[in-house]
Amino acid sequence: MEDQSADELEELARSAGAEVVGRVVQRSPSTDPRYLIGSGKAMELHQLCHREKAGVVIFNSELTPAQTQHLEALLGVKVIDRTQLILDIFAQRARSREGQLQVELAQLQYLLPRLTGQGTLLSRLGGGIGTRGPGETKLESDRRRIRHRIRMLQREITRVARTRSVHRARRDRASVPLVALVGYTNAGKSTVFNALTGAGVDARDQLFATLDPTIRYVTLPHKTTIALSDTVGFVRRLPHALVAAFHATLEEVRHAHCLLHIIDRSHPEWQAQAAAVERVLEELDVKSTPRVTVYNKLDLLGGAIGRADGGWGGTAVVSMSAVTREGLDDLVRAIEAVVSAGVARYRLTIPPERGDLFAQLHAHGRVLRCVQQRGGVTMDVELTDAAIRQWGEQWAPFFIPGPAAAGRRAASSMR
Repeated sequence: MEDQSADELEELARSAGAEVVGRVVQRSPSTDPRYLIGSGKAMELHQLCHREKAGVVIFNSELTPAQTQHLEALLGVKVIDRTQLILDIFAQRARSREGQLQVELAQLQYLLPRLTGQGTLLSRLGGGIGTRGPGETKLESDRRRIRHRIRMLQREITRVARTRSVHRARRDRASVPLVALVGYTNAGKSTVFNALTGAGVDARDQLFATLDPTIRYVTLPHKTTIALSDTVGFVRRLPHALVAAFHATLEEVRHAHCLLHIIDRSHPEWQAQAAAVERVLEELDVKSTPRVTVYNKLDLLGGAIGRADGGWGGTAVVSMSAVTREGLDDLVRAIEAVVSAGVARYRLTIPPERGDLFAQLHAHGRVLRCVQQRGGVTMDVELTDAAIRQWGEQWAPFFIPGPAAAGRRAASSMR
């Protein structure tokens, strides 16, 4: 696992524009807290830097400010950690105003706690890996001004989230299901997206090629129109600052009616990658959202994928190649089956003191209508069978006879 993690770090470094000239792996549990690694390994790293004339050293684990200082003093080159590397890649790839705001927020939140006692930290900012983004003009040594900038960014991103919610409300009123593509970075999400929509979004073979979300409308063979969303790829040990900063973007995943979990089945670590994605989905509280497991890059395997691989969480399974379009029709049929099945309409009245249920219904269902009344808010909501299984006992006391007989039967059976 150590070697595989180091391989991924190399791939991340190349994605950031670095030329990798060597690696040092710490296997012994004996370490020097000043350097994170052992003092012997630190000297080995120093010799490697001198021999290869390296300009930057990237650590696969997060470094403390003190460790960064000690390592730079020993090695004589710039030292960054994995989180800073990923932030740098995001800074390079952000094209929309929204993406740039979110990256800057993540960088500032990462740097702020590292300002204490680090009079030289900000002076290190400039060109090169690990230093792109806000820049010296925005990262003043005055922590108060940095906090002020963070608050400004958070307000701007909140406005972006409101705009997205307006667009979402329009889709809901038009009864357009949202289908979101999720998966490990470089699993082929954008290529699948292009195959389904013909959108022509950037689908380069590199980590985090897609950062800014894209939504396109697609009409399926049975005349069902869906909104398809391509999202940022996940990665193992995704920095918490990025998950928090990209909350507005990830809202599309949280409100999706169906998730397409795209997996690069040709990758030797595909199972670990898929598990990493599932952990992020759990953090986003979307485990109950219906999904299709899509084993992609069939063309690189030279044969069919065994059905024994199964789906994640008992989901439908499709094997395909987005490049050759083999299996694309199967994927379309699977999407159609998920968005059209297992959904019923319910009517509920939520009393004012149960705002938590109001938020749950918005998060796990599609709210079609809300009417403020004396006794609370009456809502017409489309809910999946999975959502009812997970939350139905909490919602059952508030169901009233609604527009769907199936919904009334489900409500009465839960009582």
